[in-house]
Amino acid sequence: MTKAAELEKLSFEEALSELEKIVRALEGGSSDLQTSINSYERGMALKKYCDAKLKEAQTRIEKITVGEGGKVTTEAIRLSE
Repeated sequence: MTKAAELEKLSFEEALSELEKIVRALEGGSSDLQTSINSYERGMALKKYCDAKLKEAQTRIEKITVGEGGKVTTEAIRLSE
């Protein structure tokens, strides 16, 4: 299984939780160099995945508006980046 396919199986919350654990471990500084490098690379992949999931969610958020005559419509909400 490729690393990308492995990430796709994770929910956003699972990926974020794993990323937080990696950050704490790297901040602790108790790992050897190669383990730290591997953790950093995994963390960067998780960050990229989480960013993509957030952008995907952002495009799906819509604002419901009621116009003249009670007509209900939706419009995309642009969240600040």
